Amino acid sequence: MSSNVGVLYVVSTPIGNLSDITQRAVDTLKEVAIVAAEDTRTSKKLLNLLGIKQSLIAYHEHNEQQQISTITAYLDRGESVALVSDAGTPLISDPGYPLISYLLRHDYRVIPIPGVSALITALSVSGIATDRFSFEGFLPAKPSARIKQLERLKSETRTLVIFESCHRIQHTLNDMSDVFGGERLVTVCRELTKKFETIQQDNLATLCSWIEQSNQQKGEFVLVVSGADKHRAYDSEYGREILLVLLQYLGPSQAAAAAAQITGQKKKHMYELALELKEEN
Repeated sequence: MSSNVGVLYVVSTPIGNLSDITQRAVDTLKEVAIVAAEDTRTSKKLLNLLGIKQSLIAYHEHNEQQQISTITAYLDRGESVALVSDAGTPLISDPGYPLISYLLRHDYRVIPIPGVSALITALSVSGIATDRFSFEGFLPAKPSARIKQLERLKSETRTLVIFESCHRIQHTLNDMSDVFGGERLVTVCRELTKKFETIQQDNLATLCSWIEQSNQQKGEFVLVVSGADKHRAYDSEYGREILLVLLQYLGPSQAAAAAAQITGQKKKHMYELALELKEEN
């Protein structure tokens, strides 16, 4: 690739507090030929506040494949491009993966301009183990799909980090309590870095009541969920393995009864797991 080819900068922007933008991000946004933004209206407001006059093009989940050629045309002319999302670090539950993948495969330069990320910001104040964690992004909007996903995560021993909207926060906490158990420890981070920032840690049973009775169902949420107890996770995986064998010879009800007797787990739980396994297979 010629040294005259432009560079794609992946630029992190504030998630709320404008003071969190880095000087390097400001300098980069001023120097590029064009800014590719998830929402040009949102990013235009940010650029105006920073006194930056660069033009914008839309780059979002509905046009990201088509915009690859547009962005590479700029780069091939020796003009650099900045990729920004609505807030925070691009590609963290935001568009951009197809573009970055394409550019790296074709030897274009991609340079990160690091900054704020809601994911890392929430972990830093969660009071929950951060040595191993799994970022799950947004859970499915459909209740049945959301519960199914939570069932898959129930035995995960790593800390879970989940994004959620104000429209579904109550339902998601209720579903978590039903699937994970009301005693599971969670830190709710709301409106991080903004005026009404809230950080609340408690067990799920208490948080379900808190979110329902308080005026907290507004804004953007990050949920940091403590991992499953390792011994319980082992028991759950053991029960799953037992059921997989039993279901080869018995119906779900009989297999669940036998698995419950072998593992000491509740027959109802074993039956629900047997139905799930039968559906998967």
